[in-house]
Formats: sequence, C-alpha cells, structure tokens
Amino acid sequence: MAQYASILFSMILVNNFVLVKFLGICPFLGVSKKFDSAVGMGAAVTLVMVLAIAVTWPIQQLLTAWGLEYLQTIAFILVIATLVQLLEMFLKRYVPTLHASLGVFLPLITTNCAVLGVATLVVDEGYTYLESLVAGLGAGLGFLLAMVIFSGVRRRVEEANPPEVFRGMPITLISAAITAMSFMGFSGVIDHLFGA
Repeated sequence: MAQYASILFSMILVNNFVLVKFLGICPFLGVSKKFDSAVGMGAAVTLVMVLAIAVTWPIQQLLTAWGLEYLQTIAFILVIATLVQLLEMFLKRYVPTLHASLGVFLPLITTNCAVLGVATLVVDEGYTYLESLVAGLGAGLGFLLAMVIFSGVRRRVEEANPPEVFRGMPITLISAAITAMSFMGFSGVIDHLFGA
C-alpha cells in the first residue's frame, strides 16, 4: 500500500507534469485565468490520463509481445485522440457550460504532451497495471492541483496591478516560474514519508 501511496504523491507533488516536468503548459497558461475553467480542465485531463493509461498499458503489452514497440507513439496518440473526442461529445451534450468555457483547449488535450508523457512514463518505469493507473491518477491530480493553484496566483497577480511592462504574459510566466520553484521542496518530504 505504501508503494502505491508513494507513486501517487510522487506524481502529484515531486514529479508534477506541469510544474516540474514542464509538460502540458499550453492549457496551464491558457485556461488558468478562471477557477471554474481551471478545475474543469484539470478534471478533464485527469479523466483522460487515467482512461489513456487503462487502454494504452495493455496495448503496450501486445506491441511488446508482437515486437511492434516502434508503433507505441502512434498507437498511444490514436487512443488519446479517441478518448478526448468521446469526452468532448459528452461535455457538449451534458455539460455545455463547461464545454463552452474550455473552448479550444478541450480538443487540445489530444495534443497535450502531459497525457502522452504519463502514458509512456509508466511503460518506461516498468509499472504494473495497477501501479500505472495510480501513476496516471497522480499525474492527473497533479495537473489539477497546478491548475487550481495557478488560477489563484493569476487572480492575485492581476489584482496587484503590476507595472505596465509586466502585465499580461510576462507576469504570468514569472508567476509560473515561482510557482514551479515552490514544488522543488516536496521531493524531500516524499522521500522522508515513503523512503522512496
């Protein structure tokens, strides 16, 4: 059980795909202006990550058994694109306000390198199926955490009325860098708690 907890919290805090590995930056910067949109995008990415792992891990086992490992990226992208399309159809039908607020960033989950990154990471790390699902959940929750934290940071920065030269994307990137630096301190905590 400690092994799964270690994987989960490591993916959320220490190996956060946005703030530590710098994957998935486009939706991180684009959708984090509003709290509701940030939560919606974070939840959507989490769902896609877990579903992608659930489907791509067995596919990787088949590719390895048949000696077709070189098709991994193509197969994974097709799975992720299909899952995102299904999610978009679901949101458009049942949660139209969230669908509208996510806008163009929802279909961009297909090209979100964080989703493909976690799918390939679990293969590279040699995780079992259950460990892979836990890693996917942790990576998604880490993405969600980064989105929620950064939406609050952006709101506070905009209220602070920064100098004209820093307004817009410059202060956003500086804030993202400082937020990312704050996650460096978590590696010792996870090591201490779980002995990883």
